Amino acid sequence: MAEHHFRPEGYECIPNLLLYAVHLAHVTERIKIGCGFNITPMWHPLRLAEDYAMADILTGGRVIFGVGRGYHTREVETFGAPLLDQPANRDLFEEQVDIIFKAFNDESFSHQGTYYTLPPRVPYRGYELTELTLVPRPLRRPVECWQPIQSATARGLDFMARHGIKGVIGGGSGEGGALPRVIHAYRDALARTGRETAPGTDLSIGFHFYLAKTQEQGMRAAAGYYEENLKMFGPLRLVRALTDEQIEAMADPTKALHAGLPTIEGAVKGGAFLCGPAEQIIEQLMQLEEAYPGLERINVAHPVGTPQSIILEQLQQFAEEVMPAFTQRVTETVAVD
Repeated sequence: MAEHHFRPEGYECIPNLLLYAVHLAHVTERIKIGCGFNITPMWHPLRLAEDYAMADILTGGRVIFGVGRGYHTREVETFGAPLLDQPANRDLFEEQVDIIFKAFNDESFSHQGTYYTLPPRVPYRGYELTELTLVPRPLRRPVECWQPIQSATARGLDFMARHGIKGVIGGGSGEGGALPRVIHAYRDALARTGRETAPGTDLSIGFHFYLAKTQEQGMRAAAGYYEENLKMFGPLRLVRALTDEQIEAMADPTKALHAGLPTIEGAVKGGAFLCGPAEQIIEQLMQLEEAYPGLERINVAHPVGTPQSIILEQLQQFAEEVMPAFTQRVTETVAVD
């Protein structure tokens, strides 16, 4: 689930993931609910830490934490945080996440940074306040945390590795598929903290998918949804392959046809979109598993605009025809993103 705000278009309409996750946990029995992601620049970091701690306790550990920087100016800037100024956005995000992990892990803590002085230097019951304690703290520590990997800079990956934050590559707004450069860069970041790991460790690779009798039939059925997803996320600069000229052309149907925009055929060929019969998708995923032996999970979804009835039908089919090929290797309950 993704945190978003002010979305009259009808896509991505959950402003508070933790509140919704607690509800979902109480109407289900075993499934884990993943926050993909809490956008920290729109929160006070201690309020987010407190709310997650409550969710962890109330659900018996069935809510998985996740953090992100945000990508909608309408959302982030409205809440008074920077987004157009990307360096400031990253600086704020990193300081906030530092504070959140201090609050989770330390019995008492203080913080002095660019954006926050915690606690404030104020008198309290006859003494000057110098430390705070998060009450309650999550019962399950260290807290499992996930973050999207978009630009995959060394700074960003080193920050994740330092805090033990796991990474989600592609899926949803990103271009899915196995991106070797990102996977190996994340492994290198883990190595710089002293962890020697197999490629794919602590990562989840995201895919769009469409099950059909043949790959060609699946591409025909999903092409319109793929194009709708491109129109949604392209102008947000979340599709790496698009140039500024192509993004501009997308708004004009007369230009879009001749702009050389990405196609579902290209996405399927590149491995970002799984399409075809179950046995073909199983084979692709097993090849992925062989290439990245540390990889323990993927996430699958459908492009924005896919009708609910099709999503439910496709997820049911995926669970019945694809997942059994891998379920005997799963040793823990898998979170839903």
